[in-house]
Amino acid sequence: MPLNILIVDDHPMTVDSYVNLLSDDSFNKTEADFYKNYNCESAYKKIQFLKNQNQNIDFAILDVNLPAYPELNILSGIDLAAVIRKTHPQCKILLLTMHTEVFIVNRVLSDIKPEGFIYKGEINFESFPSTCEKILSGETIYSSEIIKSQRAFSKKDYDWDQFDTKILSLLAKGVKTVDMPSHIPLSMSSIEKRKANIKSRLLLGRGSDTELINKARQLGLL
Repeated sequence: MPLNILIVDDHPMTVDSYVNLLSDDSFNKTEADFYKNYNCESAYKKIQFLKNQNQNIDFAILDVNLPAYPELNILSGIDLAAVIRKTHPQCKILLLTMHTEVFIVNRVLSDIKPEGFIYKGEINFESFPSTCEKILSGETIYSSEIIKSQRAFSKKDYDWDQFDTKILSLLAKGVKTVDMPSHIPLSMSSIEKRKANIKSRLLLGRGSDTELINKARQLGLL
């Protein structure tokens, strides 16, 4: 059976380069079918189409920064990876990024647990196929910049968890702080303290909710 490989990047030439590199006879010695997409909406629809056709996605290569699909709140490659985890749980996922901010890296590693997470500046035409082959063979590959960021997060007390991410998500959806206790199991005082802590970390304590949301999106937290 051929491998079903989903590739999502907003640069068509990059997608074609990945396909060419993984089409070489020396790669994996297995025939592959490639599904090329350039934004979250088309990728989401392809993921669902394959699921409805009872076809697996064996390997997904996703850029973190992608044109969003706001109707379904799929705003990045991280969100696409979460969809794949639910719809194609056996799929191996490689995420590629130009951002190694600790909050982004921590979110990816804690929520997605990808088989591969690579800083784009650490990969080239020579290493890309071998990295993909290692992932397909069962290895977990994180590049050195990702590991460095992960260690930086572990060494500092960022005091950040899924509730902080949920608070940001609710703000982005227009939910007022006063209404949040009906959405998450926290008291109003706890939510207010967390929100103040989030603003302190992302905006150095100053800024509106809109500025906070924009900063969170910029960092890949939404």
